[in-house]
Amino acid sequence: MKTTRARRPQPAIREQNAAGQQRAGLASRNKRAAPKPGDEFESGRKPHGAAAAPSSKRGGAAAGAAGADKTGAEPVRSRSVVTKAKRMKQRAGSQHEVAVQKQLRAKRLTSAQVGEERLQKALAFSGIGSRRDMEELIAAGRVSVNGKIAELGAKVGQGDDVRIDGKRVTMRWQDRLARVVLYHKQEGELVTRDDPQGRLTVFERLPRLSSSKWVAVGRLDFNTSGLLIFTTSGDLANRMTHPSFEMEREYAVRVLGELTDEQVAQLRKGIELDDGPAKFTHIEAQGGEGMNHWYRVVLKEGRNREVRRMFEHFGLTVSRLMRVRFGALTLPGRLKRGQFYELSETEVLAVMKWAGLKLNGEAKDH
Repeated sequence: MKTTRARRPQPAIREQNAAGQQRAGLASRNKRAAPKPGDEFESGRKPHGAAAAPSSKRGGAAAGAAGADKTGAEPVRSRSVVTKAKRMKQRAGSQHEVAVQKQLRAKRLTSAQVGEERLQKALAFSGIGSRRDMEELIAAGRVSVNGKIAELGAKVGQGDDVRIDGKRVTMRWQDRLARVVLYHKQEGELVTRDDPQGRLTVFERLPRLSSSKWVAVGRLDFNTSGLLIFTTSGDLANRMTHPSFEMEREYAVRVLGELTDEQVAQLRKGIELDDGPAKFTHIEAQGGEGMNHWYRVVLKEGRNREVRRMFEHFGLTVSRLMRVRFGALTLPGRLKRGQFYELSETEVLAVMKWAGLKLNGEAKDH
C-alpha cells in the first residue's frame, strides 16, 4: 500500500505592512521570466529579461472582419494585433529597466568624488565586516592608518594606508552599490570561511570577489537548510541582523509529534529558555502524516538553535528546519539546494531603500 509524504510548506511572500516594515517584494516585482533549470540561473548569474511572446499566425484585420456576422456584431480582434501590443508592452518594460539601471550606474561615485569617511564605515563598506565589528577592532587598537593606531571616529580617504593587524586592507571607493546574493543552503554545510576539519563551507559556493568579501547576513546551523543572504555591504548586514531592527525570520519546521492548542498559545505569548524569553510572532500548522507534522513559524531574532529549543521545550524533536524568508527577501521557488542567485541592480536598490540605506551604505537622515 502506497504512502504519500507530507507536503513541505512552500515559501510565501507576505503582504506589505503599511504601518511597519515595507516589503521589497523582489520576486513578484521582477517582470523578467523565471529561469529554468539548466540555464544561467543554476550558475548564479542574473536571469535575463522576459522571453518574447510566441508569435501568432498572420491574419491581419481582414481576417477579423471576415469573422463578423451579418447582424452587425463587432468583428473579432486580430490575434496579430494583440500579439503586437504584447510585444510593444514587453519592449517598453525592458527599455524602462535598462534606463533605471543606467541611472543607478550614473549615481555611483567615482574615486575622485569620494571624500573622507569615518573609518568604521569605510571598512564596513569594503566588506571586511559589520560596522559594529569594525568598531571593536578599532577600539582594540588593531587598526592603523598611515602607520598610526587609529581611533574611533577617525576619517580616511583615497590614498590612505589602512591596515588591520599589520595587513593592508584594500579599500573599495569606486563601486558604491552593494552586491547581494541569495543562497539555498543544504543540510551539512557550514557557514564559516575556514573549517579545520576541511568540511564544505557555503563560501566555497559563492562567486569570487576581487576587491571585497562576502558578509553573511545571519547564520544557519549545520543541520538547517534554506535561505542565506550574503552582501558586500557591512552596513546592510548590520541593519538586517541587529536586534534593534527586529527583522523577521520565517521557517518551515517538521517535528515528531504535534503541539496542543494550549502549547501553540504559549509559544505565541512567550516561553522561558536558558538564555532568556522567546516567542513566535506567528505560528501556523501546515498538516502532516503519521508522527510528522509541519509548522510555519516567524520570529524576530536569531539566537543559536532558538527554533529547535522552543519545540524541545514541549518535548518535541525538530526533524527538518528550513528558513524560507529573512525580512523582505524570500527563498526563490526555483532555487535548488547548493545554488545561488545574485540580485540585479534594481533589486539591490529596492533592498537598500527598504533597509533605510543610501547607495553608499549610510543610514538615511531621519
